[in-house]
Amino acid sequence: MTGDADQAVHDQYAAYPYPARDPKDEAKRLIVGSPSHLKEVNHHLFAGARDFARPFRALVAGGGTGDAAIMLAQQLADAGPGQVVYIDLSAASAAIARARAQARGLANISFHQVPIEDLPGSGLGPFDYIDCCGVLHHLADPAAGLRALAAGLAPDGGLGVMVYGEYGRAGLYPLQKALRRLTAGDSLADQVAAAKRLLKALPPTNGFRRNPFLGDHLDGGDAGLVDLLLHPRDRAYTVPQVFDLAAAADLAVTAFIEPVRYDPAPLIADARLRARAAALPFAERAALAEALAGNHRKHVFYLTRPDRAATATAGPGPDMIPLPHELDPAALAKSLTPGQALTVTLDGLPHRLETPRLAAAVLARVDGRTPMGAIAEALQGLRPDLSADGALDQVTATCRLFTDLGKLFLSRFPA
Repeated sequence: MTGDADQAVHDQYAAYPYPARDPKDEAKRLIVGSPSHLKEVNHHLFAGARDFARPFRALVAGGGTGDAAIMLAQQLADAGPGQVVYIDLSAASAAIARARAQARGLANISFHQVPIEDLPGSGLGPFDYIDCCGVLHHLADPAAGLRALAAGLAPDGGLGVMVYGEYGRAGLYPLQKALRRLTAGDSLADQVAAAKRLLKALPPTNGFRRNPFLGDHLDGGDAGLVDLLLHPRDRAYTVPQVFDLAAAADLAVTAFIEPVRYDPAPLIADARLRARAAALPFAERAALAEALAGNHRKHVFYLTRPDRAATATAGPGPDMIPLPHELDPAALAKSLTPGQALTVTLDGLPHRLETPRLAAAVLARVDGRTPMGAIAEALQGLRPDLSADGALDQVTATCRLFTDLGKLFLSRFPA
């Protein structure tokens, strides 16, 4: 049965490489995201202390049509002598990824047709960083796959991983089973046609139809539809299962992305219950947030060896530089009033977040070059009544708020 599923997975990606990408589009844009953006990697795995102007080796395990490999290779090429190793079993997917690299003139990617499980004996490692996005949940033995990746890490290395989330995919798996019953023995192309016909008239009570979090796959054409509805091997994880998966590979979670989505506090109005939630350990707080929100259709997280986990994420300090990410701090500063709360909607769920009283003044000075200590000194110039510790507290609280939203990262190096 496992062999049959392996062949079915291979056949799927040969016929429908995912996600669908056109190498010509590389002239228009660079696709970026989580995990594996270098600012995010540095913040959550290297305490902001990694200098990418020095040699850096990254593996993209199950690279598909190349999103992570191209993002990493371009960012590393811009920064210094970094190298990317791409592995995937699908020749069709690899051909697209190669063409995208050629379109960008990237010479720092090597391509290999190697199963993840065979990485330890491949001679390709070790790696400072490993990306494995949307792959483990399709393996016959995800835990064995993650152990193989862990074996390829350099001693101080880490991983960025994405697996499907169980609660946010509610309604999907019954529909997958229904399609298997309806299309057993059909060609994949005929299954695609049948799925399209079925989707047009699902009953209004159907769980998939009632779930608003799954439509992005269907925007990806036939490849997205196949990956979502017709994949022959697909499982999802709860937060506790993510921690169990990591522990089975002797790894530890350093952070989920975005951290605010794994914080139950914004989801609990009752002060006493919120205080109880705040007292829980990290793993239990994350599980509680998942259970309350119900919209985590995927989990993006960073892993490292347990002895590094407590110090892997960057912490505030006078010498740390806040780096904006998909954020215009100056523009936001102009729109904020003292004490104003921010409401951020993530996958349909509004999060109301209190802002520090001097957040606007802090953001106005976040430029990717100025350290937190210098920003605090500038605040004291504005507010002579503010102590040095009070000023740094305002900077720290503001940076933490936007770091939890994935809009700021801390680094020892300027942008």
